Amino acid sequence: MAEIMRIGFLPLVDAALPILAREMGFAEEEGLSLDLIRDMSWATVCDRLLYGHSDAAHLVAPLAIATTLGLGRPPVPLSVPFVLGLNGNAITMRTDLAGQVTDIGAPGDVAAIGARLAMVVRGGGPRLKFGVVHRYSSHNYMLRYWLMASGIDPNADVDIVTVAPPFASDALASGEVDAICVGEPWNSVAVDQGAGVIIAITAQIWRRGVEKVLAMKTAALEAEGERSARLLRALWKAGKAFVDPDRLDAVASILARAAYLDGSVDLIRGAISDHVRFASGFDPVHVPDFMFQHREAANFPWQSQAAWLYAQMCAAGHVRLDEADYAAASGVFRPDVYRAALSPLGVPLPGASAKLEGGIAAPLGVGTTQGRLVLGPDRFFDGRPFDPMQLDVYLSDLPKK
Repeated sequence: MAEIMRIGFLPLVDAALPILAREMGFAEEEGLSLDLIRDMSWATVCDRLLYGHSDAAHLVAPLAIATTLGLGRPPVPLSVPFVLGLNGNAITMRTDLAGQVTDIGAPGDVAAIGARLAMVVRGGGPRLKFGVVHRYSSHNYMLRYWLMASGIDPNADVDIVTVAPPFASDALASGEVDAICVGEPWNSVAVDQGAGVIIAITAQIWRRGVEKVLAMKTAALEAEGERSARLLRALWKAGKAFVDPDRLDAVASILARAAYLDGSVDLIRGAISDHVRFASGFDPVHVPDFMFQHREAANFPWQSQAAWLYAQMCAAGHVRLDEADYAAASGVFRPDVYRAALSPLGVPLPGASAKLEGGIAAPLGVGTTQGRLVLGPDRFFDGRPFDPMQLDVYLSDLPKK
């Protein structure tokens, strides 16, 4: 009889792998029956995990780190043995403001867009308000990184507030916020409804930015290692299906179901196939790597990705730099568990657990414990790499505003 595993998720395209693992039979192949629990906010997904109402969660990566460090609540160690996807977010702005910073309807140079936005911010108009999905989210840290590099102080020059993903388009349409940074399909929903236009995608800010992860309580992961390994194998198989072009229509149809995203098949299909409609009335544009799942070991939990997130927490003033906390934050990502679980499938497994983030300009072969692996470009838009071994230097070199 299949073992039941409960997984919390939000209605986002990057919740695809647990959904596909259930609906396409990959979990069943591993002797698991997945009970997927849909929520509306990241705080609720996290609470459900912490209080034992779920066994694992589709979660924004920094929230797993914040929970482990005890930011805003008593610490509970969480582990991330699997990354559910990279990229997939965008910044969508009200149309009149977007027209001041970019050419509407097509992707632009995010450095130039940021520079024009800085002129608007300094122009003496009303203070701009940005909506992000959680204080401890990659959306918040990616947005802040872009603003700082553009000469905008995220703490002093603008307001950043929290809006749950399913309500992001409504917040923009109502004028509650001037822009949102959210995952798909909610940017496309905002564009489709005429609430705003996309001015940038986060893959333009960090080409291989870590996004959603599978999070589990560390104690449970280690106590039930064999069951967790079976879940990771089911998710890996689901990732392979997600990127299979012959399954594109089937995947979009599954995700659009009422129990999951309850949304437009066409909008979801566009996101999966890296086709982004930047504004209503314009044709979708193919944006390579808009969503990045499965390929190039995208699901591997590099500890350097967790380290970069901790660095952004420091830059935001959410934590004070502490050597023990830095080690704990990096250790939330568990490449050891990933390797042990996926080794039987013969998949390429990186030999290192950390790397220079943003340091790959052209396809690069890397060392593996099995198989062959080539990683593609992962640059930050400002060309600033992140060396996890030199956190102090990195933080001292960041723009102060």
